[in-house]
Amino acid sequence: MKVQIKLSVVFFQTDSGNEPVREWLKYELTSQERFIIGRDIKILETSWPVGPPLVISLGEGLWELRSNLDNKIARVLFIVHNNQIVLLQGFIKKSKKTPKKEMDLARKRKSLFKKG
Repeated sequence: MKVQIKLSVVFFQTDSGNEPVREWLKYELTSQERFIIGRDIKILETSWPVGPPLVISLGEGLWELRSNLDNKIARVLFIVHNNQIVLLQGFIKKSKKTPKKEMDLARKRKSLFKKG
């Protein structure tokens, strides 16, 4: 039997206090899109560990939350650290593979988070 862990969700915060994933959700997506992604994040929060198709491992401790919106696909890259899901990067996926730019940014934020 798989043991589920309840985790809390936090947004990665830059040195200046910005929360890039929160801002992406708030300013670049519709309320319906935010609802779908929020529902998927809630599943993560209450049912970790979660596997495909909702979540896949990208290696190096990075995970990808995969939300299907009406005519697009959203991704949120995150880590699990000290019983927290840390949301590092959110984007609309436009290619088959997760873009290197998005992966590099998530890795950088992961490193900054763990140093802080």
